[in-house]
Amino acid sequence: MFAKLESLERKFEDLERDLAAPEAFNDQERYRKLTKAHADLGEIVGAYREHRRLTRELAENKEMLGDSDPEIKEMAKAEIAAINARLTEVEQELRVLLLPKDPMDEKNIILEIRAGTGGEEAALFAGNLFRMYARFAERKGWKLEILSAHEMGTHGFKEIVASISGDKIYSKLKYESGTHRVQRVPETESQGRIHTSAVTVAILAEAEEVDVHIDPGDLRIDTYRASGAGGQHVNKTDSAIRITHIPTGVVVACQDEKSQHKNKAKAMKMLRSKLYDAMAGAAKAEEDEARRSQVGTGDRSGRIRTYNFPQGRVTDHRIGLTLYSLDRFMEGEIDEMVEALIAHNQAEALKLQAESA
Repeated sequence: MFAKLESLERKFEDLERDLAAPEAFNDQERYRKLTKAHADLGEIVGAYREHRRLTRELAENKEMLGDSDPEIKEMAKAEIAAINARLTEVEQELRVLLLPKDPMDEKNIILEIRAGTGGEEAALFAGNLFRMYARFAERKGWKLEILSAHEMGTHGFKEIVASISGDKIYSKLKYESGTHRVQRVPETESQGRIHTSAVTVAILAEAEEVDVHIDPGDLRIDTYRASGAGGQHVNKTDSAIRITHIPTGVVVACQDEKSQHKNKAKAMKMLRSKLYDAMAGAAKAEEDEARRSQVGTGDRSGRIRTYNFPQGRVTDHRIGLTLYSLDRFMEGEIDEMVEALIAHNQAEALKLQAESA
């Protein structure tokens, strides 16, 4: 591990020299890549340097144990205990930082939420979940843009698709994919009976054009008149777009904008991300060991979480975590769950790494 860390530190120092060179500013694209590579290594090099400092301080304090002054000996013992505790923490941090990175972790995402079983109540909960993720994104300073929405009822959605852009969003939200179950008493329920509904969530890494090559000849593009809520242009112009990727049968549609050009751009963004997700899924399926390191199976048909409103709790079934703060959770305060899922995945990956060592 430490040989690898020494190599990374040398690379980090080389990047610092390259960035400091006057000619680095002449090529903005190269400068951007150097800056990103330097930032990516910063955290792990910082932890390695802290480990080295602590190791040096530990040795110095052990020497002080031979001092004839009892007070200095006691002080050294206390310091040694504190340093050993911190060294253990830093070593664990370094093991996590050295784990293979998911290449999609840096990417923005496409968020898809669809009402499942439960009719109007499921659509209402789809709206609740969208608001939850929107609030979470707002708190993080991320940008959210609705790409497509099929409203159902006053506050519900049969389906809503949005893009979220910001810092390493896929790494934070990739474990949200799956079936989210809600248990609560609908407003229309006069007998006070608890109903169970389900909503599916899909988190797709947003693909750039360089990630997925799409042959225009493989596309069938249909235009049609938008329907439902949408303003004066609805049913007057053929602004809505439906794109079919013929080789795979993947279909996307967008009618939210008045401009056919804007709807096409949004639809292409969704199509690229769906195809990228399919490609990544196929690659992961070939690597059984890699798939074991994921939380759950990644199967979006699997129930991953239950929101029980009468009891005010939310339970993630993959890691067995229950939080009794459902009101705050639905307001976008989902950090504790997100961090627990990430930590669980890291622990599983470390265990696999130890088994294969």
